[in-house]
Amino acid sequence: MSENPNNEISKAYSPSLVEDKWYEYWLKNNLFHSEVNNEKNPYTIVIPPPNVTGILTMGHILNNTIQDIFIRTKRMQGFNACWVPGTDHASIATETKVANYLKESGINKDEIGRDKFLEYCWEWTKKYGGIIIQQLKKLGVSCDWERERFTMDDHYYKQVLEAFVKLYNEEKIYRGYRMVNWCPASKSAISDEEVNYRTVNGKLWFFKYRIDDSDEYITVATTRPETMLGDTGIAVNPNDERYKKYIGKTVLLPFTDREIPIFADEYVDMQFGTGAVKVTPAHDINDYEMGKRHKLEVINIFNDNASLNHNVPDEFRGLDRYEARERIVERLEEYGLLLKVEDYQTKIGYSERGGVPIEPYLSEQWFMKMEELAKPALEAVKEGKIKFHPDHWVKTYEHWMGGIRDWCISRQLWWGHRIPVWYCVGDDHCNLECKNPIVSVERPDKCPHCGSKNLKQDEDVLDTWASSWLWAYEVFRTEDEQRYYYPTDTLVTAPDIIFFWVARMIIAGLHFKNAIPFKNVYFTSIIRDLQGRKMSKSLGNSPDPLDVISEYGADALRFTVIYLAPLGQDVLFSSEKCELGRNFANKLWNAGRFLLMNAVNIKVKKDLIDKHLDFSDDWIYSRLNQTLQSLNNAMESFEINNAIKIIYSFAWNDFCDWYIELAKNRLYADGEEIKSSVLTRALAVFENLLKIIHPFMPFITEELWQSIEKRQDGESISTSQYPKLNNSLINLSAEREMKFVQDIITAIRNIRGEMNIAPSKFITVYLKSQNVTLYQIEYIKKLSRVSEVIVDANLSKPKASASAVINNCEIYIPLEGLIDLEVEKSRLQKEISRLENSLIGIEKKLSNEKFILNAAKDVIEREQAKQLDWKNNLSKLNDILINLG
Repeated sequence: MSENPNNEISKAYSPSLVEDKWYEYWLKNNLFHSEVNNEKNPYTIVIPPPNVTGILTMGHILNNTIQDIFIRTKRMQGFNACWVPGTDHASIATETKVANYLKESGINKDEIGRDKFLEYCWEWTKKYGGIIIQQLKKLGVSCDWERERFTMDDHYYKQVLEAFVKLYNEEKIYRGYRMVNWCPASKSAISDEEVNYRTVNGKLWFFKYRIDDSDEYITVATTRPETMLGDTGIAVNPNDERYKKYIGKTVLLPFTDREIPIFADEYVDMQFGTGAVKVTPAHDINDYEMGKRHKLEVINIFNDNASLNHNVPDEFRGLDRYEARERIVERLEEYGLLLKVEDYQTKIGYSERGGVPIEPYLSEQWFMKMEELAKPALEAVKEGKIKFHPDHWVKTYEHWMGGIRDWCISRQLWWGHRIPVWYCVGDDHCNLECKNPIVSVERPDKCPHCGSKNLKQDEDVLDTWASSWLWAYEVFRTEDEQRYYYPTDTLVTAPDIIFFWVARMIIAGLHFKNAIPFKNVYFTSIIRDLQGRKMSKSLGNSPDPLDVISEYGADALRFTVIYLAPLGQDVLFSSEKCELGRNFANKLWNAGRFLLMNAVNIKVKKDLIDKHLDFSDDWIYSRLNQTLQSLNNAMESFEINNAIKIIYSFAWNDFCDWYIELAKNRLYADGEEIKSSVLTRALAVFENLLKIIHPFMPFITEELWQSIEKRQDGESISTSQYPKLNNSLINLSAEREMKFVQDIITAIRNIRGEMNIAPSKFITVYLKSQNVTLYQIEYIKKLSRVSEVIVDANLSKPKASASAVINNCEIYIPLEGLIDLEVEKSRLQKEISRLENSLIGIEKKLSNEKFILNAAKDVIEREQAKQLDWKNNLSKLNDILINLG
């Protein structure tokens, strides 16, 4: 600390004048960059890469603020902090955006072909992609921007293919026909985790099939009549007496010439519909399994866009699945085969990206065998090698990993990591072995079996998550960096990708690097609006974070989302709540401004920092170190919400409301040396306060820290030393003494307010106690506008005085001459009468059974709270009236 402050500080804090200035300063001085340094311990975080197509959301604000808090704290604590940013290529999202962009320009994706389309994808990505990264900078995040990565970077792309080849050679990847979730919008397979189920109000159609060589019919019930054209059987339960006589017979499928068998299977629920079900093996997973058991024909009736294909009669070909549903129902009714239609509520799977109902679809895809790969990843979490915060996510993880199924890793898209598999499409020299896929990172020169150079690469790309699962270590491009920075320390992510990404990163890290990818996983809260709805574009309930930053400042937004986000609980957010953060920023600014304005005329001298101490100094040092102790514990326990509340309490209450007010006495009254020592101490405490706030609110703390003294070029609070806990300065005796003084001052202020004593009037206070010291009396007088304090262990209560009792100290304030007693008595009696009447009314309402039965719960609770509040106020007013005599 220098002898005088750097400059005069403006009257009001203006985030817009501060934030861009300091972010440019941090970047210019390369303060966020990390290199391998074996002399320092690393602390590493990799950003969950947002989609390259993405824009900043409130979820990103919460997630990245938490990451920044961890990384800034560790950087100040002397760790070699490295936070790697980057973006994900987002196969489906990007391909959809580019295809729509081209469509608006009259360009058809399929007509221009793969190579030209990929050129457009790269062009679009370079032009529009990564906007979110620039937006994140407005939040103040301290990422190592020199390390920014993209999942389609050359290095990363190659490593993704290397992983595929390695797993294929280990016989953990295979190609096969399976029932998959098909998204008709993206025309691609998607994983189970990319399917969202919605409860919808649908219909249950009952129609009949004529049994062959008979006048009898068998009736089925279905929610999907359009799939009947792909039926290859009718199933009944073997224990269902109604249908035993039909087992083994056949029925004629309407609109076709196909005969399909009636068979028995234990899977059939006798209570559902009629107890007889149509079986469509190509378009229902349970039907597919029944079909395999009974060797049924599998007939696919859908194109990849969910229109009906050549396997159906001409009149239905090319119809959308829902158009086909209507046409088929009409035809069934015309043929007299439709018996009835009932309302029916069911769950429909929707493609997360495509937003349309998925189709169960039999398709040839690439799969990864997961059972063996998952075992070490499951054990790593169960054994506590990787800790989840909050830990209730461990059970969710265990449940999913314990029942894991093979992962469909291929996608029918063009944008992404193309599967490194080639097929020989050679000439007459081909042999049977040529049918085997050739798996190689680089394109082979020729077929290893027949020598043909006519090779064709697999058309599919990998699932996006089959590339981002390597993110924790492949963002580091050299073995030296991977040895130093990996495993990373903390992953901060949303819980909705625990299976998509977290579990798979653990699997990849243990399989490819033989080490866990991170030691701790912090699952963020979900941001909801004040009605409890998840924020989304479609609902229009999500504010634009950049608008919030523009109005309140980045620090205010950061503070607010953390203050509102207890670990494991959802956040109810509205922009107006950022008043919390703005008010706190203003409180800090005003405290700093007061101290720095005094430093213009009072010399700051470090050699006086330990001189002229009184109990208030011992108290603030104790409170600072108690705060550090609690703060360190909260951070180590990943209780970020608790951490900011600990800081807030110390800053607002202890430092600003009390210590500065106590210091004013000495700054305005004592000699020059005392003034200098008091101000030097106050600025030193303030500087430590700024340092612990900095990870949460980086901009205002940098501005104030730079103002305390002249700094060297490139110096920053973000690389200054974090305050260290000094247990020897924790002084519980000083804290008890200060608590005693604070309680007396608060009691006096409360009496002033209750008795309507004008703030300008000085009062006399009597204290019945043996434990009040002279300097305590001075603080009481200055902070309570008291002209005289009379202390006597044996005094009696003065006439017409207000009173309070604090820690065996009786406080009396004579009221005569301060207020008009008769006028005050009359006012109090009127207020008492009003409250008594109000209480009669509310008690009648709450004793009314009709009201209790019909009113909403929150209305009843509000009325009960009002009743309790009025009773307490009435009791207090009666006590005051008695005191007036």
